[in-house]
Amino acid sequence: MVAHLCAKGQCRGHRAGTGVGGYSCACVGPALHLHTYHPIELAMAGLSKHSPTPQDLTVHSQSRVLQIRFSDGADFRIPFELMRVYSPSAEVQGHGEGQEVLQTGKRLVDLDALDPVGNYAVQPRFSDGHDTGIFSWDYLYFLGAEQERLWGDYEKRLQEAGRERDGPMPLAAAPGCASH
Repeated sequence: MVAHLCAKGQCRGHRAGTGVGGYSCACVGPALHLHTYHPIELAMAGLSKHSPTPQDLTVHSQSRVLQIRFSDGADFRIPFELMRVYSPSAEVQGHGEGQEVLQTGKRLVDLDALDPVGNYAVQPRFSDGHDTGIFSWDYLYFLGAEQERLWGDYEKRLQEAGRERDGPMPLAAAPGCASH
């Protein structure tokens, strides 16, 4: 798959040229787009040979959603908040079972950038400074397909923790010496 992330914004179309995949892009405006020019089957980094691949990816800044259309016809609008709350980073997921960090205060988080990672993922930079999650195509498909269940799980975890969705993140405990 050869992809191009149009960092300038809305795409006005592509024409034969010297750009990625032999095309040039005329993108302007407030959105980011990822265009796929030559889809191929991938078997790398979390993608099975038959995994759907993104055909178009658009950042809608005003509505705070990432729209992604896959090769199997699925078209998802994933809220930035959901992406931030379920970031695959160790900062959010921890390093093992039970180490997850419940995220709060992310309703108004924006996406400052969306950087391609090889041919298998993107790495968003969120307005709260979080930039360590790498979102594979499989993971984005999962977030899109399972949004309703994930929101329900998140609300349940908030309730069990006695926390509010818009509450501030608690301060992490200061590092200290456990031997004194």
